[in-house]
Amino acid sequence: MQPSAHSPLYSLEKMTDLVAVWEVALSDGVHKIEFEHGTTSGKRVVYVDGKEEIRKEWMFKLVGKETFCVGAAKTKATINIDAISGFAYEYTLEINGKSLKKYMENRSKTTNTWVLHLDGEDLRVVLEKDTMDVWCNGKKMETAGEFVDDGTETHFSVGSHSCYIKAVSSGKRKEGIIHTLIVDNREIPEMLE
Repeated sequence: MQPSAHSPLYSLEKMTDLVAVWEVALSDGVHKIEFEHGTTSGKRVVYVDGKEEIRKEWMFKLVGKETFCVGAAKTKATINIDAISGFAYEYTLEINGKSLKKYMENRSKTTNTWVLHLDGEDLRVVLEKDTMDVWCNGKKMETAGEFVDDGTETHFSVGSHSCYIKAVSSGKRKEGIIHTLIVDNREIPEMLE
């Protein structure tokens, strides 16, 4: 008897070759990447947010790499499969050609992230400092930039709420520009990812 797609036996069978899970924070949200590697069959399956992106059965070569895209901006991701000893394997994830750790360190310099609760909903607002693009829960927002006395304001709205990101010089070269999210005239603390 074949287990049906809804039986617990099926999901257990499906995930027995699961060898790695990563969470990747991009501007459009936090994405979950799962990798199955059958070390006897050579099977390789990549899931992004639960959706199958790559499936290869019966791969003769057990090491190598799989490349795919993640998120709305189609960010390039690569899983590297390396043998470390005998039948042990190491799996590393690269985003845009950088190790996940390096990518996230660089990202913390190029983006600001705020998490807030509005109208009973959790919101994740991301500012991409290089382009001044603003993302809210996976959607790129329509924005309007405005010069003010002490810097700039990037205005957008979420539902009936008026929001803006204020950019002000810190006056210190090392710190650069300080970005602050204001929602309904209230400052939202930044979240470190």
